[in-house]
Amino acid sequence: MIRALYNFCITRENIPDAVYVQRDFKGGGNNLLRNKLLIACIIAGLVAALGIVYQRHQIETAGNTVELVMDYEDVVDLAATEGVALPEMMRQLREAGIFSLAVYDMTLEKLNKSGLVFSLGGAELMQRYQTGVPSEPALTQLAQTGQVAADRVYVFGPPTQTFEEVKQDLIRRLGEQRVREIAAGSPRILEIKGNYEKLIKSNLGLSTAEMALIAQNGFHVVPRPTNYAHVTANDVDEVFNRISTQKQISTLFFVGEEVLGYKPQLERTAAYMREHGVVLGLIEHPLQLQFLKQDGLIDLAKLLDYQAARVYVIPKDEQPKLKVREAVERWVLSDRERNIRVNLIRIYTKPEGNMSLLETNLTYVQETRKALEGAGFSLGRAGAFPNYYPARLTLSLVILGACAGGVLLLGELLPLNGWRQILLLAGTFLLLAGPVLMGHGNVARQAAALGSAVIFPGLAMAWQIKKWRRSGCKTCAGGRILWLAFKGVAQASLVSLIGGVFVAAVLADARYFLEIEIFRGVKLTFVLPLLIVTVLFFRQFGFEEDKPAPAGGFLAQVKRVLDQPVLFKYLLALAVAAVAAIVYVGRSGHTAGIPVPALETKMRALLEQLFYARPRTREFLIGHPAFFLATLAVCCSWSRVWQFALVIAASMAQISLVETFAHLRTPVMMTFVRGFDGWVLGTIIGMVAVIVLQGVIRVAVQLGRRTVGHG
Repeated sequence: MIRALYNFCITRENIPDAVYVQRDFKGGGNNLLRNKLLIACIIAGLVAALGIVYQRHQIETAGNTVELVMDYEDVVDLAATEGVALPEMMRQLREAGIFSLAVYDMTLEKLNKSGLVFSLGGAELMQRYQTGVPSEPALTQLAQTGQVAADRVYVFGPPTQTFEEVKQDLIRRLGEQRVREIAAGSPRILEIKGNYEKLIKSNLGLSTAEMALIAQNGFHVVPRPTNYAHVTANDVDEVFNRISTQKQISTLFFVGEEVLGYKPQLERTAAYMREHGVVLGLIEHPLQLQFLKQDGLIDLAKLLDYQAARVYVIPKDEQPKLKVREAVERWVLSDRERNIRVNLIRIYTKPEGNMSLLETNLTYVQETRKALEGAGFSLGRAGAFPNYYPARLTLSLVILGACAGGVLLLGELLPLNGWRQILLLAGTFLLLAGPVLMGHGNVARQAAALGSAVIFPGLAMAWQIKKWRRSGCKTCAGGRILWLAFKGVAQASLVSLIGGVFVAAVLADARYFLEIEIFRGVKLTFVLPLLIVTVLFFRQFGFEEDKPAPAGGFLAQVKRVLDQPVLFKYLLALAVAAVAAIVYVGRSGHTAGIPVPALETKMRALLEQLFYARPRTREFLIGHPAFFLATLAVCCSWSRVWQFALVIAASMAQISLVETFAHLRTPVMMTFVRGFDGWVLGTIIGMVAVIVLQGVIRVAVQLGRRTVGHG
């Protein structure tokens, strides 16, 4: 990798024309020395980056424990549906692989169904009394004595801990003036000022009875509380007083648009979570980018020193469409590729095949457990990454390497030599490394990552374009072309890989692993290198067939082309290119973008089964094969338009190779394997494409000669 880049930079034939012409310019005679210095900086940055990447790999490997979680309410519903006692249902699910059960806030509606606490609207209670419908005697007596109001809600039940928790939470949420206990015996009765339909759905805090039952049956507890309006310290205290009754608490994530304690009591929530050693769950957004929006979530993660785990749940509208096997594959893929460490598994509500509903769900859990263990994961409490941040000096060396690469690339575009290279290197390094040395410098690191993602694909293609231009390749011999293309795509990929390693290192910290922070400027990384390659290509080959570049350099060529009349075929080609560009850019980035065709979705599913890390389509199906065809086009003197189109397509693989490393949530070793798989598969496809195309051309030529002979 380094040797190839070194040869590119110091060999006489590879010096840019503008630099070569100015060798006698004052200071220009030391240009080779300047390039050696830049290479040394890149080597230093690469060594530092590889050290960071190794540390990152160790962290990712250590935190590979996945927690299988199921909603307690789903377990209750499944037991009722299948006619199985709840303890027996819990035993079977635990043995199948479920580690934790998630418990939500109580509501009067849920308590009515469970038979623990009951509630009635005043109007319904009076109607029951007047029509003679049997009711709780104590309530009937209230109705007889005229103590029931139609616009009130009546909550009643035995004098249990659950009833007391309901009363206390109603007071916290509604205020003492709206909640009154009118009977303190058995049953206890509360009278509440409120709308019955709304009140029965209101959250009333976690149930200690439910959490105790979960723990008694061998599960860890995953509390999922909601926040209070105008939350106070006492509110937060009460939530954690209930949670602290159990020792088997694992992760904790929230329901609603706010985390518990937001905004004034957030530090109190964090203090309790640190005290209990609870991991914060970050629920991945359905678009698989960052998380469901909850105010205070990121601030809470920061207060916890990022002791958090990414949570995934298959969306409700998707799961019924998936077979059990497909859902299992989804879990393995999510955990392996996106650092998901909490799998919140929903039950199937319809049986599959000849299995009962219970058998379907037990099989689902068992197969998920087996698949994850087969993929190298441990099952248990969710693994959380340490609050890792690379050493500042090491990061600065990576930034130095990125800056040196940028100066080298500018030397290919501009007559940049002599001490201007050194001054530019020093200036950009101080600008970007200064904030990192003084603090975290996240903006500077993002800039260095963006620069690396743009610069090194440009350098990789600049090298190959100059090799094509100056190698004197004028043969259409198949073996020679295959060797040149194979060597060229390997060299280009290695140079691009330097940029990928720089990106993976410069943004390596816990925030990026968890995707609390993401790489910015993804679309720029797909567009800017193509613009750079365009300039480099036409600087070397010119715009016109078999004509040397006019005096005045690249800008003179552009002016000359702009003065030419435009043919309809060129307008048509421009329109096709515009559509391709829209698709190319629309399919990039972190947003949903242009939908993936069904055929490609099926192809991806197949590749995910065949490869440890699915290679990217831009690399194995477009970019790498296009590199082979571009070599063929240049060596066989095809039309300049075809040469340019294939060079641009070849550049896509190099861009994609680097950009893949910008997905910081993906384990770095998987990213390396993905790039290697894409290179191998793309090389095979490229070789086949060259052989087939040369065969077609040979047959066409023979047929052409035969036609002429008969004429």
